[in-house]
Amino acid sequence: MSAAVTAGIDVGSSAVKAAVVRIEEEGGETLLGRGLARVRKREVAEVVAEAFDAAVAEAGVDGLDYVATTGEGEETPFATGHFYGMTAHARGALFLEPRARAVLDVGALHARAISMDARGKVLGYKMTSQCASGSGQFLENIARYLGVAASEVGALSIGAQKPEAVSSICAVLAETDVINMVSRGLSAADILRGIHESMAGRFARLLQSLGAEGVVFVSGGLAADDGLAAALEGALKAGAARGAKPVELERHVLSPWSGAIGAAIWGAFRRRRAGMEGFAWTAKERSRA
Repeated sequence: MSAAVTAGIDVGSSAVKAAVVRIEEEGGETLLGRGLARVRKREVAEVVAEAFDAAVAEAGVDGLDYVATTGEGEETPFATGHFYGMTAHARGALFLEPRARAVLDVGALHARAISMDARGKVLGYKMTSQCASGSGQFLENIARYLGVAASEVGALSIGAQKPEAVSSICAVLAETDVINMVSRGLSAADILRGIHESMAGRFARLLQSLGAEGVVFVSGGLAADDGLAAALEGALKAGAARGAKPVELERHVLSPWSGAIGAAIWGAFRRRRAGMEGFAWTAKERSRA
């Protein structure tokens, strides 16, 4: 079979990411286009269409051999097939960082640590509960309460002087802790750094319980948070000093698209295995999104 051009759509609770990838017959992969759209109380179908259309337009293609979904995208009407989120993130991480043998995926509602082999096969995973305060949605809520833009969170956290950790694992109680901190006069920077350190400690324990070592790739929306990355580096170094396996964190500007990229790559694999021929989607079908 010839080269395939496939799309992956990662439907999350706060954003939808889409990617179009060209996979050569001999195995080379090239990202052709990507799109991202925020949910923000809109219909999911509308957000999926916006992200998908943006990725297809950037790729400049009129047809796709396979359209794969992951996350909460199983009901997408024009999709060819669906893949589990961990499978998609593991494969997408390898595309962005071939040395990675584990992924820390930090999403809006939860965080999960995934171990995989050199082919992207998932070997094990650990996950936080949805009510935990170690999530993107929790951090977004706190930043909004503090009057801090999402783009400012990382820099403020890094510049903190006297951070105070949030000890509660319940998001509701943790938000109460933050309200008390504000009433005591703590700065936004110190509060954010404390939250980052609390989250980082939880994520480091996830990775340690998974037995992760070597290169760990950070995926998901919070991969771009420099303050969280700095806190996580500190937590992992502290763990290594206590005898935990050493870990090297890697991030990428395309980290939020890991799931979408991985779904697209697995879509090409499934198409090849099934001996499928012809376009699964053409530009004439765009209105079906």
